[in-house]
Amino acid sequence: MKELVVDLEAESKEIRKRYRALLRACKPTLQRGDKQMIRKAFDMALDSHMDMRRKSGEPYIYHPIAVAQIAAEEIGLGTTSIVCAMLHDVVEDTDISLEDIEREFGKKVTRIIDGLTKISGIFDPNSSMQAENFRKMLLTLADDVRVILIKLADRLHNMRTMDFMPRDKQLKIASETSYLYAPLAHRLGLYAIKSELEDLSMKYTDPDTYKFIAKKLNEKKAERERFVYNFVEPIKEILNEQGVKANVFGRPKSIHSIWNKMRKKSIPFEEVYDLFAIRIIIDSEPENEKADCWKAYSIVTDLYRPNPDRLRDWVSSPKANGYESLHTTVMGPKGQWVEVQIRTVRMNEIAEKGFAAHWKYKESNSDSGLDQWIHKVREILSNPEPNALDFLDDFKMNLFSDEIFIFTPKGALIQLPHNATALDFAFEIHSDLGASCIGAKVNHKLVPLSHQLQNGDQVEIITSSKQTPKEDWLNFVVTAKAKSKIKSALKEEKRRVAEDGKEILERKLKSLKITYNTENINKLTMFFKYPSSQELFYNVAKGTIDIKNLKEFVLSEKTIEQQNGQQFNSHISGLVEKINKKDYETLLIGDDLQKIDYTLSPCCNPIPGDDVFGFITVNEGIKIHRTNCPNAAKLMANYGYRIVKAKWTSQKELAFLTGLHIVGIDDVGLVNKITKVISDDFKVNIRSITISSNEGIFEGSIMIFVNDTAHLENLIEHLKQIKGITGITRFDSDN
Repeated sequence: MKELVVDLEAESKEIRKRYRALLRACKPTLQRGDKQMIRKAFDMALDSHMDMRRKSGEPYIYHPIAVAQIAAEEIGLGTTSIVCAMLHDVVEDTDISLEDIEREFGKKVTRIIDGLTKISGIFDPNSSMQAENFRKMLLTLADDVRVILIKLADRLHNMRTMDFMPRDKQLKIASETSYLYAPLAHRLGLYAIKSELEDLSMKYTDPDTYKFIAKKLNEKKAERERFVYNFVEPIKEILNEQGVKANVFGRPKSIHSIWNKMRKKSIPFEEVYDLFAIRIIIDSEPENEKADCWKAYSIVTDLYRPNPDRLRDWVSSPKANGYESLHTTVMGPKGQWVEVQIRTVRMNEIAEKGFAAHWKYKESNSDSGLDQWIHKVREILSNPEPNALDFLDDFKMNLFSDEIFIFTPKGALIQLPHNATALDFAFEIHSDLGASCIGAKVNHKLVPLSHQLQNGDQVEIITSSKQTPKEDWLNFVVTAKAKSKIKSALKEEKRRVAEDGKEILERKLKSLKITYNTENINKLTMFFKYPSSQELFYNVAKGTIDIKNLKEFVLSEKTIEQQNGQQFNSHISGLVEKINKKDYETLLIGDDLQKIDYTLSPCCNPIPGDDVFGFITVNEGIKIHRTNCPNAAKLMANYGYRIVKAKWTSQKELAFLTGLHIVGIDDVGLVNKITKVISDDFKVNIRSITISSNEGIFEGSIMIFVNDTAHLENLIEHLKQIKGITGITRFDSDN
């Protein structure tokens, strides 16, 4: 018993230590009376979380202190946000009410905590409404962006301390993070947090690759540091001579971005050259910023030859989230390309701390790109897509896109995502202009609506009063605004046609002596497999359904009963219940004792040894996916309640389909050598093989059947030993 008291004493000491560290982090923004306010919030949080512990066994109070610390130190938020971060869980988890908060801290703090409490239910593992909740969260963004920033700090701390959680929870939280929170951090300009969230997500969803890259980076650390030192010393010297005050250093790229590069270019780790970037941060007066950045650029490019295609100037035209920087890629002393990023202290703070830093520099930058973006968010939210998942996909697409700059006929500058079309531009200027657009002139040349715009184009829109939005427009527009306006116009048109269909159907049912009531309409909708009664009315108006079809319906009343929608729900919940019972803790794949219908998903072709999970589908039983499948993050983030744990049993007799992408130098008999290793030495069946050779470079994709990951790795090792083969990567799908 005595020992516990000592532990509590040690904990109490640790809590005080962490609180003092928080105060040090807040110091730059503290005003008079702020310290007392933070103390009051700390005391309230300490008191209300007194008996609560985290999964790791630590006192719960460590979490709110850490979230407040991230908000202060890594996002640069002020006292109001620190108080809210400290109290972000009290209303939800303890007896304290919003009225208590308002009495102690006032209306502003209460509003933010109310926003945080409303969205804390987001992604509840048993809810199918995650996407809907995410939309609610974005609505609070339009109201007070601090809600989202504190939520990001909360998510970052949870990701950093997720080791003690069960594996399925880890996967789910990590998937959500990469699917939604990392893009949001990116869009709010929090690059450091975005990179860390992506890395931490990968640590849980694809631990093997994560560990492999981390190990490789560690092995080459000393060599890299030596290279960086030799590269930056001459730059420092000249900057010094010319009186430019600057900090020059090398920064390693994130594990996630290295993995992305390996995947996109199908290259092994050894061939990723830009494992780090050199950063030059100049201490510059506001009026000299641009000139100083170009001065540093000229010094770097005098020393090292630049790649002319790789200059990115976000100093003259900042990104929509306010990011300003000059990027160039130069040839280093050892024949290696090196990325150099040049920016000032102010620009760097905005790049690291995003939104919070904007307010600090607001006076000098009143028309911030970020303000425009938040204005856009409000616009998208004011006309939301009824299907929350579609809305989420559109919104997410706009979170991560690179920008291009387009000019109006009068020379005004409009920012659009990369790949935007003339039609996107029309909708960006005004919804009515988009809806009546029939074509455009790009740089005075006539182009169709689907024409993809390039940076710097000047665009004039041509309209017609007879034009209305068309379904196929959705195939080429890329902005969320255009998509949502087109969908809502089409919906309105469909609703009008459906109204006519409703009257026609009523008459037809009367002639068949069927009562026109809600129950029969629902049965008809199900019989014709339409998602809604509106769809049914619409098809009646269009003539897709006529008297003949309706007679079939009358004859098949019994069939309809079997297709009652509730049956699927009970089927799903029955499956979930069956699998979640203690004896079905994990779905064992390949175990005939479990009479549960599952199939291996063709989008990622899992094989024994892969880390996998099961997803309950509507019509095809359970589908098994790899945890690093391209669709996994979306499924886990949006349908957590339909995910089941799964693992392989050790079985050898089954063969599983997977793909190998092989690159090499073309050589006589190379294909023979490859097929010999696969078929003769390994007795592996080949399902398909496509080979192409171009100017001496050989590329092949082979779909083969293997037993498990060990079998596959062994095969890859043997194939690599064939003379002329330079790289082999596994790919997921034969689609």
